[in-house]
Amino acid sequence: MDKYDVKKQFKDLYAPRARDFEVVTVPPLSYLMLDGQGNPGTAPAYAAALEALYSVSYAVKFASKHAGRDYVVAPLEGLWTADDPDAFTRGEKDSWKWTMMIHQPGWIGASDVQDGIAEAAAKNVPGLDLLRLETLDEGLSVQILHIGSYDDEAPTLRRLHNEYMPANGFGFAGLHHEIYLSDARRVAPEKLKTILRQPVRRF
Repeated sequence: MDKYDVKKQFKDLYAPRARDFEVVTVPPLSYLMLDGQGNPGTAPAYAAALEALYSVSYAVKFASKHAGRDYVVAPLEGLWTADDPDAFTRGEKDSWKWTMMIHQPGWIGASDVQDGIAEAAAKNVPGLDLLRLETLDEGLSVQILHIGSYDDEAPTLRRLHNEYMPANGFGFAGLHHEIYLSDARRVAPEKLKTILRQPVRRF
């Protein structure tokens, strides 16, 4: 039996084009989540969040595989906000608030996550007490593939917010969502692939 892979199961959500904005409908999906605040490039809390997410996600995956249901660990994703939305375009990263997350297949439940947390705790992984399993229901959304540095996203987001959304009768209906298709440790900044998604509502 083929492995479950969210990128293949929901190809329209994980393979947008880089040239044009696309309107999609995102179904409710389950995520392992962890909240925090600060510069993702320097904040110890951000690095700890990623270690906790990946440690538990892989522990849960291998337990599921052992039980007979294998899957590909999903890419890292993030929800981003700030008290002052202009903090993003000004690059004031210390004030950014984030929820980092990794999608979990529908058959993974709270008990599976607790077992994964216990396994990670035995290895002294930090930040485990902040993890939660939650369903995110974004519904109608607009997205595009950004190729390049994370710091170069601002022009695309301004075009989305100030041109595309008003022209098409869309208002904001959720947090800015990023899906990281590339491993920033191994891919040059100019080649990074990131999906930029914005949940919307029609006026």
